[in-house]
Amino acid sequence: MEYVIGILIGLLVGAAGVFAFMKMQAQNLLGLARLEAQSLKNKAEQEAQARTREIELAGRQEHVKVREQADKELEAARTDVRQQEQRLSKREDTLDRKLDTLGVKEKNLEQLESRVSAREKVVGSKEEQLTSVLREQKERLLSITNMSQDQAQELLLRRVEDECRGEAGAIIQRITEQTQEEAKEKSRQIILQAIQRYASEQTADHTVSSVEIPSDDMKGRVIGREGRNIRAFEKTTGVDVIIDDTPGVVVVSCFDPVRREVARISLEKLVQDGRIHPARIEEVVQATEKEMEEELLKIGKDAAQEANLPNLPKPIIPVLGRLSFRTSYGQNVLRHSMEVAYLCQVMADELGLDGTIARRAGFLHDIGKAMDHEMEGGHPLIGMEFLKKFGESEAVLNAALAHHGDAPATTPYTPLVMAADAISASRPGARRESLERYVRRLQELEDLAMSFEGVRQAYAIQAGREIRVIVDAKLIDDRSATKVARDIAKKIETDLTYPGEIKITLIRELRSVEYAR
Repeated sequence: MEYVIGILIGLLVGAAGVFAFMKMQAQNLLGLARLEAQSLKNKAEQEAQARTREIELAGRQEHVKVREQADKELEAARTDVRQQEQRLSKREDTLDRKLDTLGVKEKNLEQLESRVSAREKVVGSKEEQLTSVLREQKERLLSITNMSQDQAQELLLRRVEDECRGEAGAIIQRITEQTQEEAKEKSRQIILQAIQRYASEQTADHTVSSVEIPSDDMKGRVIGREGRNIRAFEKTTGVDVIIDDTPGVVVVSCFDPVRREVARISLEKLVQDGRIHPARIEEVVQATEKEMEEELLKIGKDAAQEANLPNLPKPIIPVLGRLSFRTSYGQNVLRHSMEVAYLCQVMADELGLDGTIARRAGFLHDIGKAMDHEMEGGHPLIGMEFLKKFGESEAVLNAALAHHGDAPATTPYTPLVMAADAISASRPGARRESLERYVRRLQELEDLAMSFEGVRQAYAIQAGREIRVIVDAKLIDDRSATKVARDIAKKIETDLTYPGEIKITLIRELRSVEYAR
């Protein structure tokens, strides 16, 4: 027990010692903290005093700068004031000189006004004298002519009006003749330049519609037993096959040139193959039709590329290919369309128009000829309706519709297409016609001219491009001769069909014969 008490007493004494030690340590730390706080306080007071001195110094420097700036601005203001004072003094001197000048001008103006007033008095008296003299002269003239004043004025005005009308008519006639001559010369130059710049090959073409047969035995195989092969061929292709006594030739006839070409190629394949029967005929024709569609598409693409029109709608391309198998008076229509396109562009460029639009209108103007054998109506209307489906411009549509004068021209490109169409159709070697048709056309032309009263003779020359009309000088005078020539031209345009244009030359000759005996 005592041992435990001793241990407790020892622990208490140790705890008291520890407490005393820790208290001493705490007092020492508190003293050190107080000393450090006092040191920091003294240091902060010193820094505050130094900062205060720096701020005072900076303030004094800023004050000095502001004062210097104010002094400079004040000096500049004083300088401006001095300059303004100098300018004002100069202006005052100038105003003084101007006032002196105005004073002198006022004196001169007063003198001038006095002289003008004196002249006005003199002029007034002279006007009164002139008025009285004119009155007396007028009264004398009226008394001599026995006319009133209104009648005299009316007569004078009528004479002046007649003179002015005659002079105006002469001026208008002179200007009209000069304008027509200049227009003809300019158009002639443009057309000649377009023709010279386009060097084309001959576009006349023959439609091949005959097939060579190696022997008469092959003719019999083409006909077949009781004609079944030829009937199957005609039914499948839609053409007429003509087999006559001509050796080695079978003629294929059809109004559709593409269908005729398909039939010709199919018949050549059958002849080369030797197997000719209805099933084989149908097979060969179907294959040839597919080949023809590809060929038409290729021809149309090549033509569009050559005409520099790559943006044509796709449905138009194969239709252009069909034009390569269409002829007009022996002239290939596709080549003719390309000629017209080029000529239109050349003339449009010379006239300051859009060459691309002109080329497009010329290239598509005859597209209706590829469908005119399948649809009712003329090729201008058919072509216009076809192009209208694909959103072509008004210039292209009107060129297709009115290039033969069937409708009025609404754009300046239509006359260009008409001119280019006539140039392409009428150039040498472009078109061919039979001798019978040629003679009949010339005869019709001469008969039409002879149907007019006063015409004695008519001669068609230049292959029907010109007609010379000789009239009776006793029945037709010089004034009516022009009207007769114009009437003949209008009747030719209305009644006849012809490529290009026809020149009408009317000749009136008056012969006076006397004999001296």
